[in-house]
Amino acid sequence: MENKQHVILVRYGEIALKGLNRHTFIDLLVKNIRGALSHLESAQVEKIQGRIIVHIDDNELDQGIDAVSRVFGVVSLSPATVLPSTMESIEAAVVEEADLKPFDSFKICVKRSDKRFPMTSPEIARHLGGVVLKHYDGQGKKVKMKGADREIWVEVRESAYVYSEFIKGRGGLPVGCSGKAALLLSGGIDSPVAGYMMAKRGVKLEAVYFHSFPFTSERAKEKVIDLGRILTRYTGHFDLHVVPFTDIQTKIVEVCPERQTTIIIRRFMMRIAEEIAKKKGCLSLITGESLGQVASQTQESLAATGGVVNMEVLRPLIGMDKQEIVEIAQDIGTFETSILPYEDCCTIFVPKHPETHPNRKKIAQGETKMMDNAEEMIQKAVEQTETIHL
Repeated sequence: MENKQHVILVRYGEIALKGLNRHTFIDLLVKNIRGALSHLESAQVEKIQGRIIVHIDDNELDQGIDAVSRVFGVVSLSPATVLPSTMESIEAAVVEEADLKPFDSFKICVKRSDKRFPMTSPEIARHLGGVVLKHYDGQGKKVKMKGADREIWVEVRESAYVYSEFIKGRGGLPVGCSGKAALLLSGGIDSPVAGYMMAKRGVKLEAVYFHSFPFTSERAKEKVIDLGRILTRYTGHFDLHVVPFTDIQTKIVEVCPERQTTIIIRRFMMRIAEEIAKKKGCLSLITGESLGQVASQTQESLAATGGVVNMEVLRPLIGMDKQEIVEIAQDIGTFETSILPYEDCCTIFVPKHPETHPNRKKIAQGETKMMDNAEEMIQKAVEQTETIHL
């Protein structure tokens, strides 16, 4: 067959419903796909009516499919053969596609977007069905409209596309269409999943990690960097801000009531994260909190920690149980790294009997001894924050 090429045919779903803003969303999706394919020399991304086409050499096709399937906004994709929009070319491509795998029954599905083509979609399907039956003459192949072993798809546009495989994408919205937010990223299972879920709704991430060296080791920091790098497979590149938290954390443990230390530590994390978020143009904070999972995640505790910031706090895992969160972590590839046994600052200095139903007024009283120079400590931590581009 002459003039044929292999491409990746990309479909988008939710953004097709965005009315007058649809093209803005599609352009952002194209940009994100280009970013995901930037490591492949041959990849070229083209926007056509209703589809995005990735032109790519055959030797990079599998890598391209893997990268595009992780881009939020992509509903599904298909490796396809693109060829001149003539019946002779399409017949040859359909037969070649049919020969790829054994089958007993088949169905030809046709979409004709180019109305200049001289046959309707049903006419094209019937004609191509006859071509396939003739090709397998005497072998007992049957056309089956429901439950066929193989479905071969033909899209007739300015060019023709022939394919038979559908690969599921991640869905959601293109990263960047819903603004930016700061993710409080620890080394645990939950926060990477929270970041993944908000990125799926189009949020561009900045990440904030609290490092309490030497109580938390350099290996714990490397673990969080590794988790961030795994997230970039879905979110694109983002910055990880590593906050030196040792002085503040040890001071809290020294002067505040022991039962309240976990809540007060989290209140200072939120204050620092808000300062960084403002500097980076973020609209919200993201946490991996799940209601009732631990003492610091009761309704009263969440109110006490979130109440110290003026920024919206997004908690995408709030109604999920641990198994649901673990399953997502396993799916996106963060789980095995998250369970590595390096402590983070949330797991050190944990009181024997933490406050589970804190009164916000009493918590404020409990952190009184921290507040004389709280602003100074927070600004110092922000100024000494290390930023790592992932």
